[in-house]
Amino acid sequence: MSMNLPRSLRILIAMAILVLGLAALLLLLVIGESALIIRVHLEALPPWLGVLWWGALAALGILLGWLLWRLLRPAPLTHEPGNEEVEPPSEAQIERAMNQAETLGADITTVRQELAELQRRRHSGEIHIVLFGEISTGKSTLVRALLPDARTLSDVRGGTTRTLRRFEWHSPGDDRLTITDMPGTAEADGELDKLAIDEAQRAHIVIYVVDSDLNRRQHQGLLALLQLNKPLILVLNKSDRYSPKEIDQLATRADKLIAEHAQASFVQVSAGTSRHIIRRLPDGSEHEETQNIPPRVDALANALQKLIDGNQALLDNLRDSATFVLVNRHIDAAISDMRREKADKLVDAYAMKAVVGALAAITPGSDLIIQGWLGTQLVKELGELYDTKIGKLDTELLLKLVQQHVGRAHTLLLAIAGNALKAFPGIGTLAGGAIHAVAYGIIFRTLGRALTTTLATRGELHPRQTAKLFEETLGENLETPARNLAKVVVENIGKDGKGSDGRA
Repeated sequence: MSMNLPRSLRILIAMAILVLGLAALLLLLVIGESALIIRVHLEALPPWLGVLWWGALAALGILLGWLLWRLLRPAPLTHEPGNEEVEPPSEAQIERAMNQAETLGADITTVRQELAELQRRRHSGEIHIVLFGEISTGKSTLVRALLPDARTLSDVRGGTTRTLRRFEWHSPGDDRLTITDMPGTAEADGELDKLAIDEAQRAHIVIYVVDSDLNRRQHQGLLALLQLNKPLILVLNKSDRYSPKEIDQLATRADKLIAEHAQASFVQVSAGTSRHIIRRLPDGSEHEETQNIPPRVDALANALQKLIDGNQALLDNLRDSATFVLVNRHIDAAISDMRREKADKLVDAYAMKAVVGALAAITPGSDLIIQGWLGTQLVKELGELYDTKIGKLDTELLLKLVQQHVGRAHTLLLAIAGNALKAFPGIGTLAGGAIHAVAYGIIFRTLGRALTTTLATRGELHPRQTAKLFEETLGENLETPARNLAKVVVENIGKDGKGSDGRA
């Protein structure tokens, strides 16, 4: 196969190959000649010197090979940050995290409700099972076949419009079982929603019901549940519809899905239903009738009983650990919401200070000194709020980069500020200090929002990334904030009796 290259380039490549080939041949001849000369000399020496020579040569070759292997070997696999398997928090750690969140002023009402529900379940002695599967898979029929005398309750989860159906069953030995039937396994993108994951974490056992080979959405939903490391039973319902060969194929694929999860198992059931059949009568006519199919759910009942009887303490520990993970997530969310709320108030306050500082500047250049000091203080206070130490050099670099972006967007900022001032009769035509004051407020508000996002997502200050975010968001959705800042300008002008240029 000829290469599709220019003729001149092909000639150069051919010449290079020829030169390399001749060099390799010359090297081979030199090595061969040297080896023959060394052999002749060694034959004239005592045998032990020959052995010593060849031993030293072999040792040198091994050393060179080892050095090359160390240099060229593949780097060992390392875990990416954030991908390490993290131990679930203990109850004591949760208590300390709650105290810290309360000290910071976070609202942990949801956390306390979650822990109260955990305590209730601990004291009740109930076994909680959560049931997943699409509507057509026959979940409710399966529960009725498994627990025919179970009591059905509806539970509307607070904060959502979702209604969960719960089946409660008491055995003659006073065992208590609660099965929660989730009203949908996946969103449009195949991800289990937050309510479903939360409910699975609170449960002792997870059951995932399918009635055929898993589609892409079901596959992703099952993987999300397996990652919770809870006891899970994958149930193939309506197995009576398949031939033995088809059942074997479905079972093989299911076993591969759960092979790496020791606490997962696969069973086949038929929840029992009715089907319509056409019966041909002796006179040749046809008669439609309903044929009842008795349920076959012993495999699921035995799998559940094995999990429950095997180690109740282990089930409780798994449920508690998963609940603590859920609670810890609520605590993090509460702290994040609290910090975001305080950060927004802090940024708005500094934007107002920037406006007032610009109006108060009475000498050329003094407004720049005031805004520089305010910018440094804003960065410092946001760092303290997010428990991040920010160095002086990083602060100076951030403000310098922001100043460069502001210079390029100067005209845009003045236009936004001027439009905002037009909302106030008698002020809209003012120029100079009033417009610049509103522009300064816009700058501080955008800087504060960009810095807050960086600290919340990265946990530390990255000046260049923050400045880039500042540049990308400068001028976006500023109509309402600009009018609020213009109102501050108007109020200060009216209060201080300033002239049409915004100066005293």
